[in-house]
Amino acid sequence: MRRVKGFGSSTVGCVAAALLLVTLSACQRDGSGSAANGDGNAQGDGSGGAAAASPSPVATFLAPGTCSSRGRTVFYQVSCRSERAAALVLSRYDGPQSQGPLCPERTDFVLHISARRPASDKNSRENGDGAVPQGYACMRNLEAPHPGDPGGGGGPRTIVGDCVRPSRQGEVKETACDGSGAHAPQFTVTAAVRTRAACPADTDLYVQLGGGAPVGCARRL
Repeated sequence: MRRVKGFGSSTVGCVAAALLLVTLSACQRDGSGSAANGDGNAQGDGSGGAAAASPSPVATFLAPGTCSSRGRTVFYQVSCRSERAAALVLSRYDGPQSQGPLCPERTDFVLHISARRPASDKNSRENGDGAVPQGYACMRNLEAPHPGDPGGGGGPRTIVGDCVRPSRQGEVKETACDGSGAHAPQFTVTAAVRTRAACPADTDLYVQLGGGAPVGCARRL
């Protein structure tokens, strides 16, 4: 489940990696740190002092279209044909996630990658010993479950088709629409629009989604 502040400002999980090694953890749309965690969150969750994220200029570590394994606490980049391949990189950005572009809507989790700058950068593309910039990779599981799908009850973004429940004043949390989560869904997001005025008349709750259509119109179930 993911917390969405202020009637829907989502929070995203994060993960950080050193070289080809990535560790696992969970957060949402907040910054990265200096170690790798899974579930879309980074170890150390920092949010200060880094330049805005930008598309990674060199296809080195976890470039779009590559795959990673997925263990209990560690991630490795592997061939997508490998039996160890568990998730596909949908997009990859340098810099902290808090200052970068949103991941694609159906992202299942986010890996936050810590910077690594070895003393020697020789043959970096061949042996993986080169510098790895701080960044994040938007990941999609190769097989179900897909928590980032509409109604899946997870993922780094809240999208149309997702269900939420009130958590505390000004906050809601995403939960599976089929009731398989720990808490029953109470609202479903029926539309994403630019302003609240554009929501349907039967809207009961407004959820902040981010992106080009930042307002989610939610109806009580």
